[in-house]
This record gives sequence, structure tokens and C-alpha cells, in this order.
Amino acid sequence: MTEPLILAVPKGRILDEALPLLARVGIIPEPDFSDERSRALRFKTNTPAIDLIRVRAFDVATFVAHGAAQLGIVGSDVLAEFDYSELYAPVDLGIGHCRISVAEPADLAEKDDPRGWSHVRVATKYPHITRAHFEARGVQAECIKLNGAMELAPVLGLAPRIVDLVSSGRTLKENGLVEVEVIAEVSSRLVVNRAAFKTRATDVVPLVDKFRKAVSPLPLAGGVGGGPDLGEVGIASPLTPPASGRGI
Repeated sequence: MTEPLILAVPKGRILDEALPLLARVGIIPEPDFSDERSRALRFKTNTPAIDLIRVRAFDVATFVAHGAAQLGIVGSDVLAEFDYSELYAPVDLGIGHCRISVAEPADLAEKDDPRGWSHVRVATKYPHITRAHFEARGVQAECIKLNGAMELAPVLGLAPRIVDLVSSGRTLKENGLVEVEVIAEVSSRLVVNRAAFKTRATDVVPLVDKFRKAVSPLPLAGGVGGGPDLGEVGIASPLTPPASGRGI
């Protein structure tokens, strides 16, 4: 009997947006998926051919890249940061819109000019994206890796600037920070393990087509907020289809 496909989905805000999309694709998780008391991480769905796993956003790409899951939903920020060659991202899902931005304290921003930077010290969970962005401008970036509470770094003297995801900007404002530069726009993508795309094409390709049809009425990402897409700022994006002999 063929093992079910495993679709990795991220915890948090993106999951709230992904559930209606999954429903349009025809994937309904079992009731325990919505039970806040449940500690389960793997769930059945209304189709025996598909299981869901719920993991941290950064871990979705890792599970899919290493073949533990065959497909996943993950932000383009995560794809660009890890740059896994084993991933193929065929569909922009049109959800999870936000941006990666440089921010600093408001009083510093009043007298600061990003065009004059030659060296920056930055706290971020995106050291690869950050270095690539600043290197393209001829600026040396010293990155301090944090996994959260980024806004505390300038307040406590860890780093004068941060690079982080920004949606409404409320968290920045409440911590006395302002955006000074948008690095790139971000949206969530459907990702596929390249090996699974070849070895399980009869299962994977129709599912990818369902996702594509489910989002086809939605506008493409990249035009919100004035920033470029990650692929437009010299940061690799795994959008090249695998050489499987058939398109999707």
C-alpha cells in the first residue's frame, strides 16, 4: 500500500490563512488538528492519501528538503534564507503577505541616511538574506543571529538595527522602531521535494495542479509595499522545475 503524501504546514499566522486554501484544494484536517489541547504533530485528513504535519515555519523547508515530507507551505523568506537545492516552489499561494525590512530606533532614523552606510551591525534571524542584500550594495554586514524578540536588540544595545518580517508595523512602533528600508516582499509558496516530484509524480503533480487552480483568481505577490520580490534582489529562489520530463 502506498504511503500517504505528507504536507508540512507552519504554525501561527500563515496557518490561519492556509486552512481556507487547503479547504479549496479539498484537504480537511481531522478534528484533533483544531484542538488546542492536542499535542499531536501529525494528522489525518479527509483523504487517506494525504497527512498533515504541523511544525515551525523554518522547519517546514527542512522537512521537505530532506524528504521527510513531500510538500509544504512556507514563506519565500524561509526559502531564500536556507536556499535548499532540493526544493521546487511551483506555486505562489497568495497568502502570508509581509516584507523583510531594516528597522532602527526612531531617534537614530531622524539623522540617519542608509545611502551612506559602509558597515552595519544587525540583529536578525535572516543572516543570509541580510548579508546578500548589503553585499549587493557594497556594505559590510555584521549579523547577530536571534530567533525572536528582535525589537529588543536596539533597546538593549545588542545591535543598533534589525532585519525582520514586518506586516502592520505595530510591533516596531510599540518598541520605538521605524522601517528605514524594505529588502523584499514576502508571500507563502507551495514547495515540493524534487526527488518526490520524480518518484511520486502521479500523486504529487495532480495535487500541485489543485493548489494552482485554487489560487488562480488571486493576484501574484511582489507588488505590495514597494519592495522587490526576493528573486529580484539577487537572493536565490528555488523556482526552477526539476527535470522530470513533465511540466506542472
